[in-house]
Amino acid sequence: MQAVETLTEITREPRSHRQMIAIDKLSLVFETNDGPVHALSDIDLTIHEGDFVSFIGPSGCGKTTLLRVIADLEQPTGGQIQVGGTSPEDARLNRLYGYVFQAPALFPWRSIASNCALPMEISAQPKAHRNAQIDKYLSMVGLQDFKHKFPWQLSGGMQQRASIARALCLEPELLLMDEPFGALDEITRDHLNMELLKIWKATGKTVVFVTHSIPEAVLLSTHIVVMSPRPGRIVKVIKSPLPRDKTWRCGIPKPLLRWPPRYVRHWPLIIRSIEVAEHDDAKATRKQAVVRGTGAGDRHHHYLVHRCAADERQPDDQYA
Repeated sequence: MQAVETLTEITREPRSHRQMIAIDKLSLVFETNDGPVHALSDIDLTIHEGDFVSFIGPSGCGKTTLLRVIADLEQPTGGQIQVGGTSPEDARLNRLYGYVFQAPALFPWRSIASNCALPMEISAQPKAHRNAQIDKYLSMVGLQDFKHKFPWQLSGGMQQRASIARALCLEPELLLMDEPFGALDEITRDHLNMELLKIWKATGKTVVFVTHSIPEAVLLSTHIVVMSPRPGRIVKVIKSPLPRDKTWRCGIPKPLLRWPPRYVRHWPLIIRSIEVAEHDDAKATRKQAVVRGTGAGDRHHHYLVHRCAADERQPDDQYA
């Protein structure tokens, strides 16, 4: 117990208590020709300024839908949401957030610098300011020497870095990222994860990140939001005790000289905590399915139950 208290004392970092995102009892139902589709149900979530929050869960659980609600690209059918102390619509109109899509979404006929300039052109910012912002953020993502190249002349990873720079050029307080590295190879993905951590540390932005990868979520995040299959609910919010300065080697984070070895043991415990949260939700859903006479339920649930059946140990109380 003393070790846990000492760890908490060491890893506590001062940050603002301002609520960047506040969600209360939010739900979203899509009306289709085949009947209503319940995408999100009873979502309660608070994200503070400076946090790096990852949404994780099975495909179709509503991670991207929730991100789009925050961005005012989808309208909830119930509940309340505030972004930066205002409505999502006002946050969008005031350019409070930058959005990084799953694909780079760069215009092929515009150079990388011109693609980055586009949102600033739309907002009628002076050319000198646009050029300064482009140089600043292309340098930050390591693309300063490629500013006059076209997207088709860059690799997929470089294109995604350009899309991150474009999102940052408007100096948003909030960065929304929808599986930005999901289509990249593992080596490039690991490299960009570390680059993203450097950008987050340098800018102090609040980041909301959608991913399917548990190791990626653990590496990047201060908080991990585990979501259930549709209708999407928040099963658990896990606060990471890992330090913000991390490195990645062969897919496993290794301690730097300033990262004491006692932190290393938390890596598998956090992963275990996520799996247990998914496992418990899967068991509950399967029981409901049996009661309804609908069989074993979702294939993802079936997989998780069998994967976790051999080890029923609970994680440390710190992650429960």
